[in-house]
Amino acid sequence: MFKNFRTFLIIILFGLIAQPAMAWEVVNVRGHQYVTAGSIKSFYNFSKLIRSGKTAILENASVKMKISANSQECLMNSVKFILSYPVVEHSGRLLVSRIDLSKLIDPVLRPTYISKGGSFRTVILDPGHGGKDAGAVNQYGTESYYNLKVARLVRDILQRQGYNVIMTRDSDRYLSLQQRVNFANRYKDAIFISIHFNAGGRRQARGIETFTLSPVGVAHYGRSVKSSDYNMRQGNHQDSANIALATAIHGRTLERTRSASIPDRGIKRARYSVLTSVRHPAVLVEGGFMSHPTEARIIHSGSYQHSVAMGIAEGIIRYHRALSSR
Repeated sequence: MFKNFRTFLIIILFGLIAQPAMAWEVVNVRGHQYVTAGSIKSFYNFSKLIRSGKTAILENASVKMKISANSQECLMNSVKFILSYPVVEHSGRLLVSRIDLSKLIDPVLRPTYISKGGSFRTVILDPGHGGKDAGAVNQYGTESYYNLKVARLVRDILQRQGYNVIMTRDSDRYLSLQQRVNFANRYKDAIFISIHFNAGGRRQARGIETFTLSPVGVAHYGRSVKSSDYNMRQGNHQDSANIALATAIHGRTLERTRSASIPDRGIKRARYSVLTSVRHPAVLVEGGFMSHPTEARIIHSGSYQHSVAMGIAEGIIRYHRALSSR
């Protein structure tokens, strides 16, 4: 396991895993294609594949990846990714769905797959909600207020580093989802980060999560596949860049907020409008649950808001520097 996320980011974005010398071993299970863990070991030149019960760990000097049968969680150097399909145990072997391998694991381990991911000139920050749409509300305040405050902090950090930063809103005003998309798509060579805080889960749910657009054929997180999920969307042209950007931002935000003991809910796939229709690499960050009694107090803290902003900004900077330097 890496000593820090910075080392992990360098690895995943510079492709320090040796290039493969063989093809994936594909197995068909109930009409779906999967790839064996042993094949993954050989393809990506992992030095070890350690099996313990239903869990497998693939490891070398740079990366430690953990998967388990019947689970959708994949840990890569302690950063949690939520797979689109559970890992399958078949004939004594663990199998990962081919779409998860090609659309999630492969872009993280082989960033040379990512085309022009680091060429952006502009960062578009989208503070969620606003105006008549307050978003989540608790006894301390409104989500729309926190979203805007964090976005302004991110803007200031990035501008001091010389970035061109545009905000979909810089006041408490309402914008429809389509207005946000139209605004973002005016710009060329940009990335898009939508900033939110969460609510729900009967006041029990908590944690940080980051969303990217579901690839073609993959459902919105938490529901089954619909026929419309097989339609190619504007954002799917950036699938590989999306997951690399999400990895950088999510991992760095977890590092920055570690002292607050906020759980990692993982990097997930969804079909939110701002992810579906924006033509740039895009992610949606949920900085914690306003509906959780403990987390609500933490979110209201200016120091925590600053930590989230630092994580987002530093993730953007590291993503940019790594991919533009290849």
